Amino acid sequence: MSGGRPPAESAEPVRDGATDRTPVADADVCVIGAGPAGGIVADRLAETGREVVILEAGPRFDDADRLARQERAIRPYYDRPAVWDGDPERDAYSSTGERFYPLNHARARGVGGSTLHWQGMVMRLHEADFDSRSVRGVGADWPIDYDDLRPYYAAAERELGVAGSQDNPFAPPREEPHPMPAFPPSYSDSLFAEACEELEIAMHSVPNARNSEPHDGRSACVGYGTCQPVCPSGAKYDATVHVERAERRGTTVIDRAPVQRLEHTADEITAAVYATPDGEEHRQAADAFVIACGGVETPRLLLLSESSRYPDGLANSSGLVGKFFMDHCFAGTGGVLDEPTRQNHVGFLTSESHQFYDEADAEYAPFKLEFFNYDGPSPIEMALTGDDWGDALLERLREGYGNHIGMGGLVEQLPREDSYVALDPDRIDDRGNPVPDVHWTVGDRALRTIERVNEIQERILAELGAELTWQVGPDNTGPAYHHMGTTRMGDDPAESVVGPDLRTHDLENCWIASSSVFPTGGAMNPTLTIAALALKAADHLLEAL
Repeated sequence: MSGGRPPAESAEPVRDGATDRTPVADADVCVIGAGPAGGIVADRLAETGREVVILEAGPRFDDADRLARQERAIRPYYDRPAVWDGDPERDAYSSTGERFYPLNHARARGVGGSTLHWQGMVMRLHEADFDSRSVRGVGADWPIDYDDLRPYYAAAERELGVAGSQDNPFAPPREEPHPMPAFPPSYSDSLFAEACEELEIAMHSVPNARNSEPHDGRSACVGYGTCQPVCPSGAKYDATVHVERAERRGTTVIDRAPVQRLEHTADEITAAVYATPDGEEHRQAADAFVIACGGVETPRLLLLSESSRYPDGLANSSGLVGKFFMDHCFAGTGGVLDEPTRQNHVGFLTSESHQFYDEADAEYAPFKLEFFNYDGPSPIEMALTGDDWGDALLERLREGYGNHIGMGGLVEQLPREDSYVALDPDRIDDRGNPVPDVHWTVGDRALRTIERVNEIQERILAELGAELTWQVGPDNTGPAYHHMGTTRMGDDPAESVVGPDLRTHDLENCWIASSSVFPTGGAMNPTLTIAALALKAADHLLEAL
């Protein structure tokens, strides 16, 4: 099997002959978090010659270990957090909402962040998502509209390397083709297409941040099929692409350096206090700071940085830091057919439908339909979980593999003040800090919409002649692990945490690049919007510098 990732030009940041986690002198910008937002911001700033330092709480993973991590991922002995060295004590959290939120199931700490294990789908939000209150009568309006973000969407698609097509008649307008052609429909997509044609449901391709052809020095997808939680070939984008590019431009990356608190004056951050593996604490000073820790750790850090000036948490004069926590709710239905479906041959989505998305109103949320390529157990999973061998195993594989088929869907959750991230007063992490408490409240609109999604999925699978074997509906829905909304963007400092320029209202030298700034979530996977907002934040920061 050919192809693979080019080696990084440097591994650990090495200064003075050894791994050096001491602060960088005369830093222009300190970026906290080495995920896609932090990586993109750092790269854009470093390109202009700025002195940038990235502080990342987790480790730097060796690309050479990715095959071993893939093998770990397919073995039933390991749970998903173990693939990227999850640490229950370091990553401790609480969940006290009406629904349990399994935060660590899809959390990766390290250089690359959540893109180390994401699936890689990258859609733009629809135009009405930016004007939910005005158009749909619920939620909130963003202080920017689709046209404001449109050039940044195009730039983000170039930065990530997106394979896509213009075959989606329901997508918002765009200005240029995707950088690479879309992946072709899978075999099971063709089965779905026959049923959807009868039901007059449109299918179209999925834009993916993975290479359909060699691109940006990385190979085309070679079909490992384990995209979530690990891509050994590097064909799927992850944030190490931008972090390593920023390093080549002079950025310093300090890994295993969790920021404990932010020191500040009345209107500026003066330093990020971070810990190192040897138990020491250091102060990284800078002219400007970018918090890019995601929708949970970003509000947690601000709340941990409380002071007499900000007794309720830093940048929290509005009282809204941590409030309006949102995720996308999952709806799914699956079954079996009396014919091969070739599921588990492709590890990502190649077809979906946005046909019903813009029918959203106050009663029903926007949603998209997903046509799975990976329902049912894989042959490896079946072989490793049974007690039979030889002919008996072969017979079980023949009878139980290859005829599963499934659908998914993402549903918008409205922003609610009773859905939030707070500090747990009774539980601490390995550094003695209060852990995040995720209080997840979904709401009736999302639950009604999940029922509607299930009904459409049942119609499609019935048209296929499938026997239904599972369903995720309103009662057992779970999150898509898209953390949004906890430092929302707005024009009014009393009703938001950051302005349209992504700078906090309270602090002159602090920007937030994260899905935490989303006023609403829509029903599209958020990473492309995160990348677009990161580019926008970088532009505003450069103007300020």
